Amino acid sequence: MQIANNLQTIKSQLPSNVTLVAVSKTKPVADLMEAYEAGQRIFGENKIQEMTEKWEEMPKDIQWHMIGHVQTNKVKYMAEYVTLVHGVDSLKLLKEINKQAKKHNRVVDVLLQMHIAEEETKFGLDDDELDEILNQVQNDKFQNIKIIGLMGMATFTENQNQIKKEFLHLKSIFDKLNTENLQLNTLSMGMSGDYKLAINCGSTMVRIGSSIFGGRNYAK
Repeated sequence: MQIANNLQTIKSQLPSNVTLVAVSKTKPVADLMEAYEAGQRIFGENKIQEMTEKWEEMPKDIQWHMIGHVQTNKVKYMAEYVTLVHGVDSLKLLKEINKQAKKHNRVVDVLLQMHIAEEETKFGLDDDELDEILNQVQNDKFQNIKIIGLMGMATFTENQNQIKKEFLHLKSIFDKLNTENLQLNTLSMGMSGDYKLAINCGSTMVRIGSSIFGGRNYAK
């Protein structure tokens, strides 16, 4: 029952406007089912193949979120069922999601991933790339994707002031886009170590894994 208890503890701390994505990557279906039985319906995975295997096996009222970096050639494997793609970091990827979603007669929600960290290893768009994508979307009328918000990952650091600065920077971009009538409703930022700070900075969606499921086993 540990997973269920962890889940209830975290949910009791979240404001009503914040959505919890249970990050279940590397975890067995049994662990996800314990979370499911405790009422969790949104799961986040970072590998499309693993997510697809779990989707095939698990109840169909689950919303699957792709939270990792997406390779364009793998979009086709998740286009049939994925609910939200968090990490759209290029126009090429956006076009591919639109193309594959069309084959299944679906509209897939996406978040544009902004590069807010001071680490080169993190993926994401800069301001110019963001403008280019938004211009293309407005001009080309992508029928099978819907941009509903932004996502960002802060620098991996103990420095709370730096993390706060990065979160607030992302929130300012989000607010600016909404003044331009984009009607975005989702700001995905915050993970197990920093989700409370992220919420204070305006996050509406947090991605929490280890605090629910315990540490990950990457040895498999």
